[in-house]
Amino acid sequence: MLPVIYSMSVSLDGFIAGPTGEIGWSAPFPEQMRFHLEQTRHIAAYVCGSGLYQEMLVWENAEETMAGEVEVEFARIWRALPKVVFSRTLETVTGNARLATADLATEIGRLRDQFDTGVIAVGGAGLAATAIEENLVDEYRQFVCPIILGEGTPYFPPLAAPVDLRLIESRTLNSRTVYLRYERTR
Repeated sequence: MLPVIYSMSVSLDGFIAGPTGEIGWSAPFPEQMRFHLEQTRHIAAYVCGSGLYQEMLVWENAEETMAGEVEVEFARIWRALPKVVFSRTLETVTGNARLATADLATEIGRLRDQFDTGVIAVGGAGLAATAIEENLVDEYRQFVCPIILGEGTPYFPPLAAPVDLRLIESRTLNSRTVYLRYERTR
């Protein structure tokens, strides 16, 4: 069964976006972008909310707007990646994406049946919160950035019960960002 991962950049105090939704502080440095590229190669499918889907549309035509070799390669992989978008407002999506037709657990089950290798990534604070609340997330991957925001969109939702985790990987990227990878203990 393919694991479900939740991977985002996060401030030192646990936010993925600032009070007004700003995320510029989390822009990856070249070393971190190469790391993202390697991780993206292992994603079988991506499940996200409409906000993150729309943010990532920039990668649909990156060859025209970005000159970096790593960025262009990331865009190539991202475009080919199957995406399931949960939205109450979008009526259509483009590229290799489709709108969700069922609840999150059912859609993840369908993806697990469809793919034999890789991971299923979930993105977007609201959708990830649902996945966490429904115990669907197997791994948490954080890129901890050296900034304290004070408030904003939290990486974790409020939980009714603790979730026990085990650290399985850590590394320092670009002497600024710390990558932490935890798996849920069962």
